[in-house]
Amino acid sequence: MTTVSDPPEVEPATPVATDASDAPDGGRWRAVAVPLGVCLLVAALALIPLLGNRTFYFWDDSAAQFVPMWNALGERILEGNWPPLLDLDAWMGGNLAAEALFGVWNPVNAANYVLVASLGDLAVAGAVVKTEFLVLLALGVYLLCREYGAARWSASVIAVALPFSGFTLYFEASTWAAGLMAFTWVPYVWWSVRRSARGRMLAVWPFLFGGLAITAGNPYGLLAVCVVFLGLLVEFALRGQRRAILRVLLVGLTMVGFALLVFLPLLGNSSVSWRGGNSLRNDRQLVPTLSDVLNMSMPSFVPSITSFAPGSIRMTVPATYFAWFVLPLAAWLDWGVLRRRWRSLAGALVVGGCYLAATVGPSNLWMFRWPLRLVECVFLGLGVVLAVVLGAGLRTDHARRRIAVTALVILVSGYLAFAAWPKLSPRHLVSMGLLALLTATAVVVFLRARRWLAVALHGGTVVTLLLMITWFPGNRDVTNHDFPHSVAAIRHDFAERYQGTTFQIADPWFISNPSTRPAEPWRDVLFGNMYRAAGVASTTAYTGMGNRFMAEELMLTYLGGVHAQAKPPTYERLTRPTPVGPSLADLMRVNTIVVQRPLLDSPPPPAGWRVAERNDAVTVLRREAPLPWPDGRLSFASANLRVTADVKDHQRTENVRFERSGAGQGQLVFARLAWPGYTAQVNGVDVPVRTGPGGLVVVDIPDGVRGGELRLHWSPPGVTVGLVTIGAGLLVALALSGYQLRSRRHPARFGVSE
Repeated sequence: MTTVSDPPEVEPATPVATDASDAPDGGRWRAVAVPLGVCLLVAALALIPLLGNRTFYFWDDSAAQFVPMWNALGERILEGNWPPLLDLDAWMGGNLAAEALFGVWNPVNAANYVLVASLGDLAVAGAVVKTEFLVLLALGVYLLCREYGAARWSASVIAVALPFSGFTLYFEASTWAAGLMAFTWVPYVWWSVRRSARGRMLAVWPFLFGGLAITAGNPYGLLAVCVVFLGLLVEFALRGQRRAILRVLLVGLTMVGFALLVFLPLLGNSSVSWRGGNSLRNDRQLVPTLSDVLNMSMPSFVPSITSFAPGSIRMTVPATYFAWFVLPLAAWLDWGVLRRRWRSLAGALVVGGCYLAATVGPSNLWMFRWPLRLVECVFLGLGVVLAVVLGAGLRTDHARRRIAVTALVILVSGYLAFAAWPKLSPRHLVSMGLLALLTATAVVVFLRARRWLAVALHGGTVVTLLLMITWFPGNRDVTNHDFPHSVAAIRHDFAERYQGTTFQIADPWFISNPSTRPAEPWRDVLFGNMYRAAGVASTTAYTGMGNRFMAEELMLTYLGGVHAQAKPPTYERLTRPTPVGPSLADLMRVNTIVVQRPLLDSPPPPAGWRVAERNDAVTVLRREAPLPWPDGRLSFASANLRVTADVKDHQRTENVRFERSGAGQGQLVFARLAWPGYTAQVNGVDVPVRTGPGGLVVVDIPDGVRGGELRLHWSPPGVTVGLVTIGAGLLVALALSGYQLRSRRHPARFGVSE
């Protein structure tokens, strides 16, 4: 293959055509057929992990946190409650606005929650929703690569490979669902902002895609949006396109409101929550090295990265794998394309470079931790560059030299894989042989029938995925809770037995330890948010926020369990009198207490309680008499107040009618955690809300008030500011779009030279 002198860099108005399938006369059907084929292929490949592991997408946090809460949120939305900002029955995990990760403001998330609630099987629901987002991710990557001028076939190759890279598949898709949901929208934001800056898309579209990315709720999504904007600003600055820079800045301003809406509640709850991570340190957990990231094409490579298991020295899955063809084909690519077009690719280089630096950086930086999470954005930036370079075809001159370089690359990759885990040597040998075979096949196909090169590369992706799933059927770096996943069966086992608010005193260690694991481990206790799927109002909930007042008083861990060594026992703290008078069990309106027997074998029933059930695993206590005020969350009224009605209008509002029966200040306590944002009015006059025992809401009734109505309402901090700012951003986006439509009549006034 001969080379020519480099022409001046000019970004094409349409992607470069490199073969018959990409030629302008190829017909419009290819513009639809290729991305449709990408979506169908990714949907099919997403089923492969289920062949040997039907709970692959119902794993670790997806089982303990996300999918069961999706089911509960879907039921709430079907009841007409959207967005569901507060879930009182989840207690510490119920401040959904502050938790952020559930993306309760995101309409796509909301539609999926309704879908989950209608499916009836949590494992199936997890697989369906995550397959959807893998498909959406692939389509976004395809569009982004095309925007940068990649050929259709090369864009499709990257788009199919990226969703099945090691971290995205084994961590984001399998367990950390919020990360997948946020990352999915990043390519769309990048694509739409760049097109809008170039005058080829109305500004309202990046506004909407930015809203979807940010309202997904994961702070890493917001971080990625910011880095993308940085990359685009650098790119257009290098190209001297000032109008494009201005448009990027204006479009970015339209998205500020989404960030305020999602993350102001999180920050506003910092005074009562235990959310940590505001530090700069490196404990080496989930911190890859540069060599880990660079060895991205070896499907058997298990990097030496500290994971969550005690004493961990390496991972158990190929977490830094990207695609089989990246390194083996590097010697065959025409890198002159990058030299000629580096300015137009500067955005991708900046995004990939920034994330590469952060990926090998410290383990904790403010609220961001575990930099392995960032590796997929490294691959996104690299993927854009590869799609453009690969689209120019392979170079076959100096064949011996290229073969030698490829052989060296495969040998070095194999040695690094062997050094990381010598025990897997047979797998490493198979991987090396497979990479050599796939590379040779790709080169031969290119020489004899270039139009089939994409098929060869896609075929290699399928083969390597099958191999990885065979070798690594599940992510053992995190916890497989092995929870039951039939919603009907879960409710059959728990909803009738555990009535009313249920307080569970249990430690998951006794379930995971083989010596104490019951024959039916999930017959009597559940952890995380599984009680939400069971329809049980329980203080056992997964939370990243927590409420430090409740946690400190009752010694609750982040999973809602109890430390086995905790003293004094949680049971004693729950049932002893508080400064208000009644016990926390009474103030929290607890109706059922479940105590794991290895923690406390024979809990003495408090007055008014009885042992309702006792088996080898748990003792279940139940309140004998019904609680007063069954229509609301009021749990205590001082002796000088007579409550005549208490009605909970919905999760966030409650109305109490009362009469004064004695002198002095009155006091009302509610079975609600005192999250910031509560306000109270007595007969239309504001009265203070304070934090009482166990972090509960307490309202003091002034001495001079003889009676009337108390209205208690909760609104997350910053929501009004966020909604107003979003409205302003929408107006700006619409104004920019209107200007674009008018300016299209005079392209020279608006458009960037393409």
